[in-house]
Amino acid sequence: MVFRRSTPHHSHQFSDVSGCFELASSKLLFAALVYGILTTLSQSNGGYKYDYATVPFLAEIFKLVVSGLLLRRECQRSSLTRMTTQWKSVCLFPIPSLIYLVHNNVQFATLTYVDTSTYQIMGNLKIVTTGILFRLFLRRKLSYLQWMAIVLLAVGTTTSQVKGCGESSCEFLFSAPIQGYMLGILSACLSALAGVYTEFLMKKNNDSLYWQNVQLFGVIFNMARLLLDDFTGGFENGPWWQRLLNGYSITTWMVVINLGSTGLLVSWLMKYADNIVKVYSTSMAMLLTTVLSIYLFNYKPTLQLFLGLIICMMSLHMYFAPPNMLVDLPPTEKASPESLNEVGNGSHGETSMLESAAYHFGHLDYGLESVVDTNGSNLAYLPLQENELGMEEITVLIDFQENS
Repeated sequence: MVFRRSTPHHSHQFSDVSGCFELASSKLLFAALVYGILTTLSQSNGGYKYDYATVPFLAEIFKLVVSGLLLRRECQRSSLTRMTTQWKSVCLFPIPSLIYLVHNNVQFATLTYVDTSTYQIMGNLKIVTTGILFRLFLRRKLSYLQWMAIVLLAVGTTTSQVKGCGESSCEFLFSAPIQGYMLGILSACLSALAGVYTEFLMKKNNDSLYWQNVQLFGVIFNMARLLLDDFTGGFENGPWWQRLLNGYSITTWMVVINLGSTGLLVSWLMKYADNIVKVYSTSMAMLLTTVLSIYLFNYKPTLQLFLGLIICMMSLHMYFAPPNMLVDLPPTEKASPESLNEVGNGSHGETSMLESAAYHFGHLDYGLESVVDTNGSNLAYLPLQENELGMEEITVLIDFQENS
């Protein structure tokens, strides 16, 4: 016997925090949207008066201070705050920061082979690589519709960034050396790997989110990058701590706070949602930033921009909408007691097992493989999965033998 039910994608992941999840994803969308605008406003004559490498460092300090204060408040309010201090667990948290450090260097190497437009277009590969690593490493199954939605998101963001075909830049779009494309693919894989691994760390135990944020060691790795820049530049401008706040303005400080807040929101989504939600939020923010630039910075819109925006909106709807909004499904009718009696040949015990199977299916959690009926009979369940339409499906094996 097979029971099916149609539910919105991912509702099982955060049913208890769905309202907070929607709020956090909306805040992330807004923060990522504002970040691009603030960064542009912080420029002077097309450049930065401050050392841009110091912004991530100060943002990590902001995250560390906020997480520490929230962790202290959480410990004061509850004695049940979980904080794993075993070395085999703590030593895993610097790995995402190390991956991001390598990723940043690969980005710079990529830009030595390709132009900025080609690099931005290749950067959209991280949308697809995130979905692939999400499936391989986290064992999270995506329906066919969700895979199509992810590909559509990559196509939409790429379309919005392609310039007019009559421009000369299109002729050289894919004329870069092969090393540039290989580094671009590596950059996309590293970005996706860092995100997926961070999600794994956040969800591997029930530790406090703020304690997990403290362990990410982002401050140390960003400080290492500043030191590396000093050594490679021969300390031409002096050590980094002497020029840390040079050229900073109110707008620059807003960029720092915005970037730190974005990091906190991302960690929240990693803990209670997933990487795909983050990818959608940041991708939509990038497109909306471009649209707002039309009014704020006299940016000239293109047909490709609006086509890309439409494709991304379709992708967003396809990924998160319930399956019955995307395809025509046959209406489900509630079985009458008479039909249950007919299936069970009139036996009260058999009908009870059918009713219990239907009841437990409505309250099943993922991973539950068997439930004991109220009359002591065993109901065997095959693992709960999603079919190609994203509908939750479970097979119930019922033993109709009479109890001795």
